[in-house]
Amino acid sequence: MASSSSSSCSFIFYALLLIQLCNAREIVDKGQNNDHNVENHINIYGKNDIYDLDPALNVFFHVNDLYSGKKMPIYFAVNDPSTTPRLLTREKSESIPFSSQKLAYLLELISLTEGSPQALAMEQTLKQCELEATPGETRFCASSLESMLDLTRGILGMVKIKALTTNIHNMSNTILQEYTFLNKPFEIDVNDMVACHTMAYPYTVYYCHGQKGYNRVFEISLGGENGNIVDAIAVCHMDTSHWDSDHVAFRVLGGQPGSSPVCHFLPADNIVWIPSQ
Repeated sequence: MASSSSSSCSFIFYALLLIQLCNAREIVDKGQNNDHNVENHINIYGKNDIYDLDPALNVFFHVNDLYSGKKMPIYFAVNDPSTTPRLLTREKSESIPFSSQKLAYLLELISLTEGSPQALAMEQTLKQCELEATPGETRFCASSLESMLDLTRGILGMVKIKALTTNIHNMSNTILQEYTFLNKPFEIDVNDMVACHTMAYPYTVYYCHGQKGYNRVFEISLGGENGNIVDAIAVCHMDTSHWDSDHVAFRVLGGQPGSSPVCHFLPADNIVWIPSQ
């Protein structure tokens, strides 16, 4: 019976791995696996020149950029829904170990070589999910909808919650282009929120974090130079005093922890949970 259960777990995990890692971003900087950059979510090409940064970092902006007519280059990745992994059921999620201490077992289970790009991506995600929260912040990782909802309500309270996502219309193959703010950004009046970001893993894993009263949420209509229309969700973190000084946002925008708010657009596969009005 144990052998059958192990074989079933191995088959599920391996099938999910093939789907997810075929679409995963390449780990460019294989030699730099320090904990400072684990928390940045996005890989860094260069250390000294902003023009060496990953193009996907064109999502950060300043809070004083929030006005109609603002123009800026923005990166929006488009994933094929037919090949995008779904969240596991709670039962399947709980049957698969999710711990950096079990990484060797997981790699053996799906025949991955230690140190390979896929193995490094898994290790980075597990480390991110095991980092201690900063003061005033709550963090968790979820691979099932049930656990995501339970843990989100643990932060926001037992209230009705609403999911906000970026909606991309008629997207072309140009994932980085100049966009114009078509209207004045609309601020959603909430004090508390939980933002969930997808992570590189064999199946869908969301890294979620929330802070009470430290963020502002906006809906922004964007028009791209190629005719693309995006109804975007953006979050402004008003207190960055506890952020790592090496956080990628400071490379892009300048500044240092606590010097100014940091705003960013959410990719289409990210979620912001807020109390329903």
